[in-house]
Amino acid sequence: MASWNSIPCRVAYEFLGWSAFVCWSVSFYPQIYLNYKRKSVVGLNIDYALLNTVKQIYYLIYNASLYFSPTVQKQYGNKYGHKQMNPVALNDVAFSVHAVLLTVFTLYQIGIYDRGNQKLSKTTAGLTTLVILASLVCVFIAMPSRGWLWLISIFNVVQVALTIIKYIPQAVFNFMRKSTEGWSIGLVLLDFFGGVANFLQMIMQSIDQGSSKNIYGNIGKLLVAVVSIIFDIIFICQHYCLYPPKKSEADKSLEQQLSENPVNAV
Repeated sequence: MASWNSIPCRVAYEFLGWSAFVCWSVSFYPQIYLNYKRKSVVGLNIDYALLNTVKQIYYLIYNASLYFSPTVQKQYGNKYGHKQMNPVALNDVAFSVHAVLLTVFTLYQIGIYDRGNQKLSKTTAGLTTLVILASLVCVFIAMPSRGWLWLISIFNVVQVALTIIKYIPQAVFNFMRKSTEGWSIGLVLLDFFGGVANFLQMIMQSIDQGSSKNIYGNIGKLLVAVVSIIFDIIFICQHYCLYPPKKSEADKSLEQQLSENPVNAV
């Protein structure tokens, strides 16, 4: 694997990478806390939660394999050139481990808290089963030739596809309810900033190396960032523009007092 040409680029790369790690990692907690506070997961789409968990597992397999396995790294070098840097950073692996743990915990919350009339859709259940079975087939195909880079590349494609798909149930769910209540906007904002930092990190590595191979050599990371940013913008528009949170009766009463007699109200 190649080394850095510029210390400032490396510092910026590390800063952006760990910024993305912090934003994306912390983004799980607002939803978990909201579920705990309400003792309810009504508003959090169950299809989204399951697809997100499966996606994070596949992303962890890809990141950990390419970062820790010399065999996979050698196969990557054979394909993209041994002068190229490893496109997976330590912060990518750290994020993936953390993400798997917290998405599994969110599923646990769905199991113990009030779900209203929500049920896992047959489409999501069938898709999840199909993905797992197809992955097992790919494992058996890769084993004779030890094509591990090919295998984790397939897993990377799967996690990108799941990233695109996983947001759709939640966006549609918000649209059908005409509300984002129960869906944490804190999660969305942190996810957005994490996506931006992740994208800029890849750009910084390309600038240092004078090559874009790290981008299409790890196209999954790029697509995850871009797709996350696009859907986060949709969720932000839903929350603040289309379906703003309803004011409580206490807030309405206070506003009425202020408008009728601002001096006494203060």
